[in-house]
Amino acid sequence: MTPEELSAFIRASLSESIVDGTISLSEDDVPTEIKVERPRSREHGDWSTNIAMQLAKKAGTNPRAFASILVEKLENSSDIAKTDIAGPGFINITLNVAAAGELARSILDAGTEYGRNTAGRGETVNLEFVSANPTGPIHVGGARWAAVGDSLARILEATGVNVVREYYFNDHGAQIDRFSKSLLARAKGQEAPEDGYGGQYIADIANEVMGAHPEVNISELSDTEAQEFFRENGVNLMFAEIKKELDDFRVHFDVFFHEDTLHKSGAVSQAIETLRSKGVIFEQDGATWVRTTDFGDDKDRVIIKSDGDAAYFAGDIAYYLDKRNRGADHVILMLGADHHGYIGRIYAMTRAFGDTAGKGENHEILIGQLVNLVRDGEPVRMSKRAGTIVVLGDLVDAAGVDAARYSLVRAAMDTTLEIDLGLISSRTNENPVYYVQYAHARTKSVDRNAAEHGVTRDVFDPSLLDSEADGELLATLAKYPEIVSQAAQLREPHRVARYVEDLASAYHAWYGKSRVTPRADEKVTATHQARLWLNDAAGQVLANGLGLLGVSAPDKM
Repeated sequence: MTPEELSAFIRASLSESIVDGTISLSEDDVPTEIKVERPRSREHGDWSTNIAMQLAKKAGTNPRAFASILVEKLENSSDIAKTDIAGPGFINITLNVAAAGELARSILDAGTEYGRNTAGRGETVNLEFVSANPTGPIHVGGARWAAVGDSLARILEATGVNVVREYYFNDHGAQIDRFSKSLLARAKGQEAPEDGYGGQYIADIANEVMGAHPEVNISELSDTEAQEFFRENGVNLMFAEIKKELDDFRVHFDVFFHEDTLHKSGAVSQAIETLRSKGVIFEQDGATWVRTTDFGDDKDRVIIKSDGDAAYFAGDIAYYLDKRNRGADHVILMLGADHHGYIGRIYAMTRAFGDTAGKGENHEILIGQLVNLVRDGEPVRMSKRAGTIVVLGDLVDAAGVDAARYSLVRAAMDTTLEIDLGLISSRTNENPVYYVQYAHARTKSVDRNAAEHGVTRDVFDPSLLDSEADGELLATLAKYPEIVSQAAQLREPHRVARYVEDLASAYHAWYGKSRVTPRADEKVTATHQARLWLNDAAGQVLANGLGLLGVSAPDKM
């Protein structure tokens, strides 16, 4: 019996009690899904629910009395071995061995769908992440957002959400001017401007631009013409390189949105007029302002400066409205630690449009923290290519895509992350990604060994999964759907990473105590077959969890 099946049975038992009059409620009072959780101690049973405490007051009784009525119904199920009412009204439920073991069949029947749900069906979420300026390679902080953002997208999709992955290119403004000037300087053999960009990649792009356009002699161009030449061609090359870096990192976007289009298309003017119609635009000191203080901001914001140029905030306004007009029910924006001060003004702008802002609302901002790399206990601060920063390519070169992605996503995004390059590139159990991938590879090795010994899944008697180790592994497997739901609701992909580590630990412990293949003097038994089902179920869930993190599940290590 899966947690979902138990939840449905509890709800059916409540409905039966309502119909026969033993519980005074209406069907509308009963939640669509009854939450069941693992008790902290296995001694208290396989599952626990607090539904009696939720509904007792509405039913005009106390939680323990409510629970005693419900328990009578639950104990009619042959799948439930016993129930217990604990504390103020918790109902602890112990399944019989066969019902618990049936989970292995349910997992293998569901395959890659195990753990997925439809809670978010009908919702469209625009998830914007990374969005590095097209002026250089993706730094290691951006790499964290690439791993976390893509994992969050996969997890949201596992709950039925339609996710639009979006990358915003800041290709309008001063940083592009500095980038093109830096390319021009390198092409002339000069040092980069004081406020420009350094690193070998600038020289590489400048040389590539010149190589692709042998007909152009920059010495014959004015500085303005030469700078525009490098703006057009250099930005495109940098853009293409960033895309390739992300593709190689298994991060793929549905939309690459260019900031410049907001200004060229008139979207900025349209957004301002939309706010003007809502009465929140005013003129002062020759500039155009939006009254964001009416919506929780600490001060009003300029959107058109006194010189007639659009302020950066004007682009933010137009971009949000554009996303909503494209059909996004929810907009999730992932930003780095240095953007914490933007939250107030962005949420105020959202409310000015008449939308809601905050966790789970129309506009939601997630702030991440920095990444520090160390090797042999010493900080790694320099890139061979980028000069002053460590970039995504450096991390992948040192550890590979799997280890890099897993290491970047396994910690809560709002905490500073330290990654030991020596550890994550090692093939030891101290390396978390190796530990989990090895567990999956071990399930496949058991499969191959079982086939050689004639152990198949032709027969399955779940009642034979009766050892303590079997029970512990089944209990861990049963938690996976809840973990996926929590990770989606809380926007915390690291929960999936920590779960697969727990599952790997439970599997390795089970493997050390359980035999799937017979000894030399034994024949194949139904117990061997039942444990093969459990082995394969563990492998399936490990693969499913790693898949949500964009990490491979190898058959061999």
